Amino acid sequence: MLERTLVILKPCTIQRALVGEIIRRYEIKGLQIIGMKMMQLSDEILSDHYAHLKDKPFFQRLKNSMMTTPVVVCCMQGVNAVHTVHAMAGATNGREAAPGTVRGDYCMSMQSNIVHTSDTPENAVAEVNRFFKPEELFDYQLAFFDYLYANDEF
Repeated sequence: MLERTLVILKPCTIQRALVGEIIRRYEIKGLQIIGMKMMQLSDEILSDHYAHLKDKPFFQRLKNSMMTTPVVVCCMQGVNAVHTVHAMAGATNGREAAPGTVRGDYCMSMQSNIVHTSDTPENAVAEVNRFFKPEELFDYQLAFFDYLYANDEF
């Protein structure tokens, strides 16, 4: 079954001019971008997005860092997209992320760790809805879709 998931390219990614490189990795894997935009995150949306971290001592610092520049938010689609995108990101701490993952190849930080990715299908639905209006997501088929999966995989 096709799933949708959220990817946020964080301010560190913008500042290091890695946007195209990171998106390229997901596209080469076979994930389909069905929504993408640049936006400036507000304290309000970040408080909602990171509500599960509100009692952590780094909560405000995390929100502040996410507002230093605009971010690029993407909605990606594919079979088991949530797990695939999250696994490709690697461990949260870039120093511990395996080589070959996005964080393992591009960062040395726990906080400035290149991307946010949805971690569960339930969170993916909530996060995509938080950052995208329905009319900002597009339903289309990639020309090479039939070559991404066996016909019994979706």
